[in-house]
Amino acid sequence: MNLLVIIPTYNEKDSLPELVPRVLAYAGTRVLVVDDDSPDGTGRVADDLADRHPGQVEVLHRSGPRGLGHAYVEGIRHALRSDAEIFCQMDADLSHDAQYLPSMVAATATHDLVIGSRYLNGISVVNWPLRRLALSTAANGYIRWVTGLPVRDCTSGFRCWRRQALERVHLERLHSEGYAFLVEMLHTAWLGGCRLAEVPIIFVERRQGASKLSSGILLESALMPWRLRLRQVVQRRHGVIA
Repeated sequence: MNLLVIIPTYNEKDSLPELVPRVLAYAGTRVLVVDDDSPDGTGRVADDLADRHPGQVEVLHRSGPRGLGHAYVEGIRHALRSDAEIFCQMDADLSHDAQYLPSMVAATATHDLVIGSRYLNGISVVNWPLRRLALSTAANGYIRWVTGLPVRDCTSGFRCWRRQALERVHLERLHSEGYAFLVEMLHTAWLGGCRLAEVPIIFVERRQGASKLSSGILLESALMPWRLRLRQVVQRRHGVIA
């Protein structure tokens, strides 16, 4: 694999040292940690990992506006300057298991974007309370209903991209945060003609730290599908998409 795994971090100092060696266990894999000026010292932990794994781990320290969307946009732009052929998005809290990387990368042989899916074979989530599980499954159904996205897990943050597909995503047009950013990025890729696939994973709730989910993120996530639907209608009207 010639794979670069982009890992955004915010207060992940305890989980990052466990995750990075698991990712690097696969030959041809590198890691880009994008730290959002974590107050718990995650940036220093990431720098230590880079010192221990020269040429395999790089750290991008951000000081601008915080948030998942900002971190990914800056991280992806930086990552595309590398010679990697496949790029993966992955959470730092150990909810995404590195064991699925080989199967996801293998699927990029025939697809442009591969999603590590929690809902492809029923529900594969461990240690979520019923309320959180109901919210997530309902949100994915809502997103599919509004936008027409042809995947089961629209909000998964575990993804692998072929270089050519990621280069076609107009990052400057993405302005959302949190889960809404993941949906917006996926929808943009789909409208751009990317071939989408899902690989089943088992998602395990974080063992440490707190979820970044907030009321603001939930509101943005509720409104985002309608913005995407309107964008889709406008682009179709102007002949941008068939």
